[in-house]
Amino acid sequence: MFDIGASELLLIAIVAIVVIGPKDMPLAMRTAGRWIGKIRRVSNHFRTGVEAMIREAELEEMEKKWREQNKAIMEKYPDAEALAPPAASAETRAAAQPDSPAASESEPGAETGRKEPELPLGGPPPPP
Repeated sequence: MFDIGASELLLIAIVAIVVIGPKDMPLAMRTAGRWIGKIRRVSNHFRTGVEAMIREAELEEMEKKWREQNKAIMEKYPDAEALAPPAASAETRAAAQPDSPAASESEPGAETGRKEPELPLGGPPPPP
Protein backbone atom coordinates (compact mmCIF):
# COMPACT_ATOMS: atom_id res chain seq x y z
CA MET A 1 0.00 0.00 0.00
CA PHE A 2 2.67 2.50 1.03
CA ASP A 3 5.51 0.49 -0.54
CA ILE A 4 7.82 0.73 2.46
CA GLY A 5 10.96 -1.32 2.05
CA ALA A 6 13.08 -2.97 4.72
CA SER A 7 15.63 -0.13 4.81
CA GLU A 8 12.91 2.52 5.31
CA LEU A 9 11.27 0.44 8.05
CA LEU A 10 14.65 0.07 9.82
CA LEU A 11 15.22 3.84 9.60
CA ILE A 12 11.74 4.53 11.08
CA ALA A 13 12.42 2.07 13.93
CA ILE A 14 15.79 3.68 14.75
CA VAL A 15 14.29 7.20 14.71
CA ALA A 16 11.38 6.02 16.90
CA ILE A 17 13.77 4.46 19.45
CA VAL A 18 15.89 7.63 19.56
CA VAL A 19 12.91 10.02 19.79
CA ILE A 20 10.57 7.99 22.02
CA GLY A 21 13.18 6.04 23.92
CA PRO A 22 13.38 2.30 24.55
CA LYS A 23 11.50 2.61 27.85
CA ASP A 24 8.30 4.07 26.33
CA MET A 25 8.51 2.14 23.05
CA PRO A 26 6.07 -0.70 24.03
CA LEU A 27 3.44 1.84 25.10
CA ALA A 28 3.88 3.81 21.87
CA MET A 29 3.61 0.65 19.76
CA ARG A 30 0.46 -0.42 21.65
CA THR A 31 -1.10 3.02 21.12
CA ALA A 32 -0.17 2.99 17.43
CA GLY A 33 -1.69 -0.49 17.06
CA ARG A 34 -4.94 0.66 18.64
CA TRP A 35 -5.14 3.66 16.32
CA ILE A 36 -4.40 1.52 13.27
CA GLY A 37 -7.13 -0.93 14.37
CA LYS A 38 -9.65 1.89 14.73
CA ILE A 39 -8.74 3.27 11.32
CA ARG A 40 -9.18 -0.17 9.75
CA ARG A 41 -12.59 -0.68 11.41
CA VAL A 42 -13.81 2.71 10.23
CA SER A 43 -12.56 2.11 6.68
CA ASN A 44 -14.16 -1.37 6.60
CA HIS A 45 -17.45 0.10 7.87
CA PHE A 46 -17.30 2.83 5.23
CA ARG A 47 -16.46 0.32 2.48
CA THR A 48 -19.35 -2.01 3.41
CA GLY A 49 -21.72 0.98 3.44
CA VAL A 50 -20.62 2.04 -0.03
CA GLU A 51 -20.92 -1.54 -1.33
CA ALA A 52 -24.44 -1.81 0.13
CA MET A 53 -25.45 1.42 -1.61
CA ILE A 54 -24.05 0.13 -4.89
CA ARG A 55 -25.95 -3.17 -4.49
CA GLU A 56 -29.19 -1.31 -3.75
CA ALA A 57 -28.72 0.89 -6.82
CA GLU A 58 -28.10 -2.19 -8.98
CA LEU A 59 -31.21 -3.90 -7.57
CA GLU A 60 -33.33 -0.82 -8.27
CA GLU A 61 -31.97 -0.72 -11.80
CA MET A 62 -32.76 -4.41 -12.35
CA GLU A 63 -36.28 -4.02 -10.90
CA LYS A 64 -36.91 -1.09 -13.23
CA LYS A 65 -35.68 -3.16 -16.17
CA TRP A 66 -37.92 -6.10 -15.15
CA ARG A 67 -40.94 -3.81 -14.76
CA GLU A 68 -40.34 -2.38 -18.25
CA GLN A 69 -40.02 -5.88 -19.74
CA ASN A 70 -43.16 -7.04 -17.92
CA LYS A 71 -45.06 -4.00 -19.17
CA ALA A 72 -43.91 -4.66 -22.74
CA ILE A 73 -44.98 -8.31 -22.51
CA MET A 74 -48.36 -7.37 -21.04
CA GLU A 75 -48.89 -4.83 -23.83
CA LYS A 76 -47.90 -7.39 -26.46
CA TYR A 77 -50.23 -10.07 -25.04
CA PRO A 78 -53.13 -8.20 -23.42
CA ASP A 79 -55.52 -11.17 -23.57
CA ALA A 80 -53.20 -13.68 -21.86
CA GLU A 81 -55.78 -14.19 -19.11
CA ALA A 82 -58.37 -15.19 -21.73
CA LEU A 83 -55.99 -17.89 -23.02
CA ALA A 84 -55.72 -19.56 -19.59
CA PRO A 85 -57.57 -22.90 -19.28
CA PRO A 86 -61.06 -22.63 -17.76
CA ALA A 87 -61.63 -23.63 -14.14
CA ALA A 88 -62.67 -27.24 -13.59
CA SER A 89 -66.40 -27.86 -13.23
CA ALA A 90 -67.95 -29.31 -10.08
CA GLU A 91 -68.38 -32.72 -11.77
CA THR A 92 -64.71 -32.88 -12.72
CA ARG A 93 -63.62 -31.93 -9.20
CA ALA A 94 -65.93 -34.55 -7.64
CA ALA A 95 -64.51 -37.25 -9.91
CA ALA A 96 -60.95 -36.35 -8.90
CA GLN A 97 -61.55 -36.46 -5.12
CA PRO A 98 -58.47 -38.01 -3.43
CA ASP A 99 -60.61 -40.14 -1.10
CA SER A 100 -62.14 -42.13 -3.96
CA PRO A 101 -60.35 -45.43 -4.78
CA ALA A 102 -60.16 -44.70 -8.50
CA ALA A 103 -58.45 -41.36 -7.91
CA SER A 104 -55.86 -42.77 -5.49
CA GLU A 105 -54.85 -45.50 -7.94
CA SER A 106 -54.29 -43.03 -10.75
CA GLU A 107 -52.31 -40.48 -8.72
CA PRO A 108 -48.52 -40.82 -8.95
CA GLY A 109 -46.98 -41.56 -5.57
CA ALA A 110 -50.31 -42.59 -4.01
CA GLU A 111 -48.90 -45.86 -2.72
CA THR A 112 -46.12 -44.05 -0.83
CA GLY A 113 -48.30 -41.20 0.36
CA ARG A 114 -46.19 -38.63 -1.47
CA LYS A 115 -47.62 -36.20 -3.95
CA GLU A 116 -45.82 -35.12 -7.07
CA PRO A 117 -45.28 -31.36 -7.26
CA GLU A 118 -47.91 -29.60 -9.30
CA LEU A 119 -46.68 -27.79 -12.37
CA PRO A 120 -48.33 -24.65 -13.70
CA LEU A 121 -50.68 -25.44 -16.56
CA GLY A 122 -50.24 -22.32 -18.60
CA GLY A 123 -47.09 -21.34 -20.37
CA PRO A 124 -46.33 -18.28 -22.39
CA PRO A 125 -49.08 -17.57 -24.91
CA PRO A 126 -48.36 -18.49 -28.53
CA PRO A 127 -47.23 -15.66 -30.77
CA PRO A 128 -50.01 -14.06 -32.86
